[in-house]
Amino acid sequence: MKRRQVIQALGMGALTAGTLGACSGERAGTANGQQRREVIDWTMVTTWPKNFPGLGTGANFLAQLINDMSGGRLRVKVYGANERVAPLEAFDTVARGDAQMGHGAAYYWREKSRAASFFAAVPFGLTAQEMNAWLYHGGGMALWREVYAPFGLIPFAAGNTGVQMGGWFNREINRIDDLIGLKMRIPGLGGEVLKRAGGEPVLLPGGEIFPALQSGAIDASEWVGPYNDLAFGLHKAAKYYYSPGWHEPGTTLECFINQQAFDALPTELQRIVEAACRVANQDMLANFTARNNAALKQLVDEQRVELRQFPDEVLAYLRRLSDEVVAAEGAADPQAAKVYESFSRFRAQASSWHALSEQAYLRARTL
Repeated sequence: MKRRQVIQALGMGALTAGTLGACSGERAGTANGQQRREVIDWTMVTTWPKNFPGLGTGANFLAQLINDMSGGRLRVKVYGANERVAPLEAFDTVARGDAQMGHGAAYYWREKSRAASFFAAVPFGLTAQEMNAWLYHGGGMALWREVYAPFGLIPFAAGNTGVQMGGWFNREINRIDDLIGLKMRIPGLGGEVLKRAGGEPVLLPGGEIFPALQSGAIDASEWVGPYNDLAFGLHKAAKYYYSPGWHEPGTTLECFINQQAFDALPTELQRIVEAACRVANQDMLANFTARNNAALKQLVDEQRVELRQFPDEVLAYLRRLSDEVVAAEGAADPQAAKVYESFSRFRAQASSWHALSEQAYLRARTL
């Protein structure tokens, strides 16, 4: 079944609506003739470039899902980064009610809450499958909503990249000392790990990565993976492409919604928004999984990118530092401690099971 057919199949039922978003009266056909209905118009601001493959198109897909599943009762217009607000202003814009929805990643808001990073990506943390399990069935979603509640926002998981690449480098990483002085675009807790290793983390929105790499303002940058990185042309600005993405093993993308706007929706529209986020969450992961290898082959075979792996010595060192950084983040305040305890307990549980299931199978598949 094609994506459009999936959307149409999900869009069922006649719904009514009223919200803080703009409303307009329209004519709706029914079995008994014509009747007037309210159409609710929402705005979504994103941290991604307009229509950017995977991330930006994932936001577009979510908006289209909501429109189709609601039968056009709830319409969402998507604005890419800098179309309406700067990418890292999306959180505050939705919190103020200047837009009803936002699309981004929770680690961008670490300065607002030390617990936020746990809901996007933690170095050597949970994979995409494990993140979804923790959020939906391990208590993670309830904790996430506690963290965002003081800002008047409701978070939803709305995508996942899977395990990312380690990044693009104009310096070789052959030993631990090569991390010292490395100026790298890397957000969240991964940036804190690099800082502890002697590097210099830099936070830049996606649209600024290429010129920063090309000009030498930074020595390296992580972004996502082959599908996205090829679209940004990062292979034209850096020589070496490293794996694995130790810093982001299963990055959750988020939709955050203004609490008042959401509460103003009738229950059936609220459920449609929640269901649409779940569909978009799974669809993005499937999209990245389907496209990454073809993009990687193009980078290596056609663009002659030098594919490298971080040495085991470097990964082991980064793992030790990561454990220290994540523990320190979990001790930052009582709320972060609560999230850290839940996250750590679930990671231990998932690791034990996956040692006998996913890891054992993948190892057997290569014999």
